[in-house]
Amino acid sequence: MASLAEIRAKLLEQENKTERKSSSTGSGDNAIFPHWNIPEGSNATLRFLPDGDDTNTFFWKERQMIRLPFAGVKGGDENKPVTIQVPCVEMWGDTCPVHAEIRPWFKDPALEDMGRKYWKKRSYIFQGFVVDNGGLDEEVPANPIRRFVISPQIYKIISAALMDPDFPEIPTDYEQGTDFKIVKSSKGGYADYSTSNWARRERGLNQEERDALATHGLFNLNDYLPKKPNAEELNAIFEMFEASVDGQLYDPERFADYYRPYGVEAPSGSARTSAPAPAATPTPAPIPEAAPAPVAEPVSAPVEQVEEPAVAGDGEKPSAQDILAA
Repeated sequence: MASLAEIRAKLLEQENKTERKSSSTGSGDNAIFPHWNIPEGSNATLRFLPDGDDTNTFFWKERQMIRLPFAGVKGGDENKPVTIQVPCVEMWGDTCPVHAEIRPWFKDPALEDMGRKYWKKRSYIFQGFVVDNGGLDEEVPANPIRRFVISPQIYKIISAALMDPDFPEIPTDYEQGTDFKIVKSSKGGYADYSTSNWARRERGLNQEERDALATHGLFNLNDYLPKKPNAEELNAIFEMFEASVDGQLYDPERFADYYRPYGVEAPSGSARTSAPAPAATPTPAPIPEAAPAPVAEPVSAPVEQVEEPAVAGDGEKPSAQDILAA
């Protein structure tokens, strides 16, 4: 387990990298706790635990996904919009062809809205105990160690506190750790979690929690990130992006071997259909590592807000052909 000092050093290093760039760029279980479903005006208390992977400095993993919307499915329901979620390879430090294409769009006011539409969405995978579920009516799994999909808004509160020199101990410590309270309110018609914060007191894990750790062990958070695309899959992602921008329907013949929306099967006779894609879940869960052809998450799943490049001004929107030509 990394120390608080090591986490602070790593966060500072990432902060500096971000500043330098800007100055110059489904799981089938019910282990995920859907904190976004707690009633407005209530709060839930979580206790984060370390990653089961000892090589991970942090007690979370960052997830970056690109949403590719289509008006319908070719040969299926052509009038029902579907959205494919695909991994952004910048998550692994590689060059993403989609972002290489759309970054220049933010220099043109007429293309900024389109750029936002395809900009990667970040979320963060944590694990821990649900100390208080905020009155949420849910089926609790036998394993009380849950996974959490945390939005950038909440993540900033978590990481900012870790950089505070007055923070006494790493919050995942079993003896002197600290609970985290998610507070749900609303702002401008959207859920707001800006008043969420760490508890004021340390709390050692109780016997029930220690027994759960001994019985079930920790998750390896890396297992709940999407599979890294190979060259063929990355090419399919970019072709899907071009088709989406061009306003085409999702074509199962071209893309279902790689990524497909919920309910769409891969073409029969395909060499890649020997291992079925996992069933989608109603929560924004990461796609299991072993999935050969990920199924997109349902559109109804909550979409976490992210920071995107700043926009300024309005302009006439060009056609999809103009965008791709540019």
